[in-house]
This record gives sequence, structure tokens and C-alpha cells, in this order.
Amino acid sequence: MGAVSLIEVARRRVHLPPTTIPAGRMVELPGRGGASWVTDTPGPHPDAPAIVLLHALGTTGLLTWFPAIEPLSRRFRVVTLDQRWHGRGIPSEQFSLVDCADDVAALADALGLRSVLVGGYSMGSIIAQRVWRQHPDRVEGLVLAATTDRFQLTAAERGFFLGMGSSMLVLRGVSRSRTAVRAARAAARGVDLAPSDLHDWALREFRSTSPWAVGQAVAALGRHHSRPWLGRIDVPTAVVVTMRDRVIPPQRQIALARAIPGATVHEVDDGHAACVLGAERFVPRFVEAAATVNARRRDLPRRRPPR
Repeated sequence: MGAVSLIEVARRRVHLPPTTIPAGRMVELPGRGGASWVTDTPGPHPDAPAIVLLHALGTTGLLTWFPAIEPLSRRFRVVTLDQRWHGRGIPSEQFSLVDCADDVAALADALGLRSVLVGGYSMGSIIAQRVWRQHPDRVEGLVLAATTDRFQLTAAERGFFLGMGSSMLVLRGVSRSRTAVRAARAAARGVDLAPSDLHDWALREFRSTSPWAVGQAVAALGRHHSRPWLGRIDVPTAVVVTMRDRVIPPQRQIALARAIPGATVHEVDDGHAACVLGAERFVPRFVEAAATVNARRRDLPRRRPPR
């Protein structure tokens, strides 16, 4: 779910699934220049495999993943974090997908996790690809949802990414204001929320990410291009395809899956905001995809490509 999709939530009270929002904490990421807001939900037993979930553009870890955390926790230890300049993520000088991927490895170190499954949605799936690229020894499997290997395939897309990347720079100061910082820390955590309260909480999460951050992230996404090395991914991978997606066309998502050796495809009959607004359809398929990857990781040999 990206920032554009969340305009729908902001304008009207759409249905959001009732849930318990997990409690979180600020976790210092070793060597990364700051701390990020992290939730760490235990699995069914102490040795349950861990899955780190990476969120979409303009959102937070919880805002993208809150409907999926409890179902996933029946099988996995479930970790979310706010990426740089999103929510309570690290306020670095620049937004970089490379930095975001390194942050995930640092978070694994901070939590004492030797290796993890990495799941992502939209922007989060692109970062997940880079986590494998930069830290292949830390990744045991990938679950990629609503994703692609590159943007800017048409003139319209190229103009959009160029315009967003430059126009949002003027809003950079707003993202560092005291008001923005207070807003980023305003959301209540660790409580059961009724649908009306959940809607208000979702809006606070959305507003905790500045327009400058969104613009910088859009510009970084426009430079992403993983096609040259997708074929070297050597861990079990599942691709969850949002079949009515108008942001990332389904055919691109399927093409990405076909480029990754042995990747499985799991279709969801919904659009780009399916992670929340279509959670009743998306979550079961994502859990299925994660379970498939987890089962396969125990059976397949690993061969490391040259880095």
C-alpha cells in the first residue's frame, strides 16, 4: 500500500479489519546511525523461524502489516520496522534503498537473528530484493508482494518519478520540524482498537511520514533495477501478485516471479492497497506464500553466487 492508495483511507472511513496493534520499541541499529521503531511478535515456540516484514511507500511497518501479524505469528516470529524517514525510522540525510537493506541486516544483529525470511510489500519488496543482494548469507527466503524489478518503463512513469523526486525536496525542512516529530510519536500502541479508533490510528500512522520522505523514496524507487541479478537469487522465493493492481501491473509482477529460479506465484484478486483494504483476501495468500518458502528453505541446497 503506497501513499496514493492511503488517500482513500484519509478521505472516508473505509472498513479496516479489527485487530490488536502490537506493542513496539525503539531499537538502536548497530552502525546505522540511529534507531527505528520495531515490533517483535513471538511465534508459536521459541525456535519458530523469523520473518522480517518491510512496509510500503509512505506508510509504516505496522500500517502495512497489522492485519497479517497475528495470522503469521501462528507459524513465525514476526518482526516489523519503520524504514528510514518513514514513521519513526532513522532520519538520515538521504533516502537510499541500499541503506534500507543494510538496516535490515543490522536489525537482525540487534535481535540476535542469524538468518531470516524477508517479506515485503511494494517498496518493501524492492528493499527485500536488495537485502538478498547485499546480505545473501542472512536471508533464508523471500516473500515478495505487489512488486517489480524496475520502474520508469514508459515516458509517463519517467516523468512522474523525475517530478516527484525534485518537487518534494522543498518540503525537506517540514520533515524535521518538531511538529512532525511529535506526530510521528503520537500513535497509541499495544491496545485493542475498535474499528473507529483503528481508522484514527491508521491516519496518525500515515501522517507520521513526511511528504519529503515520500518524494525521496519515489526518486530512489525510480532508480531501482534488479533485473540483471534476479536470476541469481538462490533462496526459496514466493511472489504474491495483486491481480487488479493499477500501480504495478500484474504482468510485471508475474515477469519478476518468472525471472527468479523456482519462485512460486500466489494470486490475490485485489489492487495495490490489498495488504489492508483487501486484507481478508491478501493475508491468507501471503501466509500461504510464507509457509511455502519456509517449507522449501529446509529442503533446498544453497549455492552462493559471486558478489
